[in-house]
Amino acid sequence: MTRRVRIAAVGLLTLAALASTGCVAVKPWERDLLARRDMGFEPDGLEAKREAHIYWSKEASMPGGSGGGGGCGCN
Repeated sequence: MTRRVRIAAVGLLTLAALASTGCVAVKPWERDLLARRDMGFEPDGLEAKREAHIYWSKEASMPGGSGGGGGCGCN
């Protein structure tokens, strides 16, 4: 097998692999079925708020913002 044939074969195999990935266009009314709550960045909102409160209480800072006072709760 010559080098050009080998490169062409690898290129065709790569192209076939990329073409078979299964990309489809999702209709707007189908997105609610695919966007599950447990697939979100923070799947449990209450748990995320609890963790943010604990972090704020210990570090005396709000995640993504600013807050005054100390970690002990005294301002």
